[in-house]
Amino acid sequence: MDIEEILSLFETSEILNYVAYFFIFNSLLTLFEIFLDIFTSKERRWKDTGANIIIFFFGQLLEKTILGTIGILCLLPFYYLSPFEIPLHGWTWIFSIIVADFTYYWMHRLEHEHRILWANHSVHHSSQDYNLTVAMRLSIVEGVIEWIFLIPMILIGFNPFQAIISLVFVAQYQTWIHTERIIKLGWLDEVFNTPSVHRVHHGSNDKYIDKNYGGILILWDKLFGTFQREEEKVVYGLTKNIHTYNPITINFIEYKNIWKDVKQCKTWKDRFKIIFGSLIWRPVYFKNSKQQS
Repeated sequence: MDIEEILSLFETSEILNYVAYFFIFNSLLTLFEIFLDIFTSKERRWKDTGANIIIFFFGQLLEKTILGTIGILCLLPFYYLSPFEIPLHGWTWIFSIIVADFTYYWMHRLEHEHRILWANHSVHHSSQDYNLTVAMRLSIVEGVIEWIFLIPMILIGFNPFQAIISLVFVAQYQTWIHTERIIKLGWLDEVFNTPSVHRVHHGSNDKYIDKNYGGILILWDKLFGTFQREEEKVVYGLTKNIHTYNPITINFIEYKNIWKDVKQCKTWKDRFKIIFGSLIWRPVYFKNSKQQS
């Protein structure tokens, strides 16, 4: 399949109709929850909801123009390097979504384990509310690097169109789980990513931190030891909340925090570890300087 054929799929493929239907369904569901919260007087930070919606529209604008194009173009060389080619048909779409879900698990987990990746992903976790608009609260620049995680899919034979759209399905599935309106769902909570399972993921409670990374299936978490059931009331947000509704600040505050720490580092090794290391790592002399001040 040549470049023109792959690019044309982003305009002509019938699968895009299902992406559109899924998007419309999620939008209607989100509007329904908003009206339900209004009529039932459910507590909600409305400025936070407004920020989520603004972030969503900024992100969509960038994704549909600059960032989306970057991802496609960067994946094409890997597609032509691969000796394999998986054909496009119904069964391979099912397989592709499963592989994309597995890919999402590891992408999501790494975003929680490395600070430079967390700088993007923390946008999604920084809300102290939990409602369907939080699903819209995604970093507006995440697309600059997300394509990197799709490289293994490309190398085993999926074309960029199928890999990207499969990841889109995994992401769109997760809209409905960002709600407190749906309680536990029994055995479904043991197999799929559900509202109960994902509430845990958004918790800043000690026992909930860095748990339940799965996109559609929660089986990956059970397989790799990161599964946690909802057992106590979830406290949403970050361990240190940012207290702002400014969409730009929400998107870039962690980069500012990283830069602040980098400037305090005494060696290039420490600077590297601050940027690419774990979220909690700091040089010992950071603690000493705080004690003296």
